[in-house]
Amino acid sequence: MEHATLPIAVLLAALSFSILYKICQALSQQGGDHRSLVLTIFLSAMLVVVPALVIMAVPHVPHRRALGVVVGLALAGLFWYSVRRARKGKPLYIRRIPGLSAIDEAVGRATEMGRPMIFCPGLSGLSLPTLQALSILKHITTIAAKYRTRIIVPVADSVVYTIAEEISKDAYATEGVPEQFNPEDIRFLSDDQFAYASGCVGIMNREKIASNFMFGYFFAESLILAETGHQVGAMQVAGTPAITQIPFFITAADYTIIGDEFYAASAYLSREPTLLGSLVGQDYAKAILVLIILAGAVTLSLAGLGLSWHWLHWPNWLKPA
Repeated sequence: MEHATLPIAVLLAALSFSILYKICQALSQQGGDHRSLVLTIFLSAMLVVVPALVIMAVPHVPHRRALGVVVGLALAGLFWYSVRRARKGKPLYIRRIPGLSAIDEAVGRATEMGRPMIFCPGLSGLSLPTLQALSILKHITTIAAKYRTRIIVPVADSVVYTIAEEISKDAYATEGVPEQFNPEDIRFLSDDQFAYASGCVGIMNREKIASNFMFGYFFAESLILAETGHQVGAMQVAGTPAITQIPFFITAADYTIIGDEFYAASAYLSREPTLLGSLVGQDYAKAILVLIILAGAVTLSLAGLGLSWHWLHWPNWLKPA
């Protein structure tokens, strides 16, 4: 019986997912986006709950391993469903992120004022935050090329310098104005923290920038850059995964992107189907995990009241052996 429980749970998970997919497909054809979203989250939780109840009903089953397989299959199914739906061109709901939505406003402001912009990609070298910052740079440079607005990109790493130059050159070529690209606007300043900050401060004051974008991993120089941008009257949009620097950006910048919003930027701005689908799949997965946590809190509370039902203790089976 114990060996048969896991295949049964997997089969129920697959069946639940197929039912979920058909229901959401029918709702999306009817245009019920919000109902489809709520129903997807609810039924997605059932992908975990239904097989889990089967496992819990049988004592002495290796619950941690079985539940781990079920949860993994459910979440993988959600990612597959979201990406597949995005590739088909179906509308996917993503909440508005004010900081990313303000990028167009910041570029438009610089265009109207006839003054350049500056983009600071941080000091972490070629790392994940820098790669994310460079994807945002591509979006901003494309808009800047469209409106013939100058953008200056000071960097602190030679590898990042090369990539930033290629991104900018490609953006101008894509918009049909390769002659507008100025290689001198991609500047390697210094790999020293405060020498780089001093160089950026000098550019901001000399060029009288209209917009200041700060995306990447920053350290103590973050407040120097943000305060200088504020002093020259620039509109500032900042984003960083460094939690120690977020308070400074919130204080001095007009818009600040925090938490997973920073890593969602590439999907939010590009609307590329695979990235968009994976982002929505992550949101569904988070909703399921929150529901599991709440269910665990409720069932353990009921067990604490003296109820002796076997399945009420399922959160304890998830603890490490």
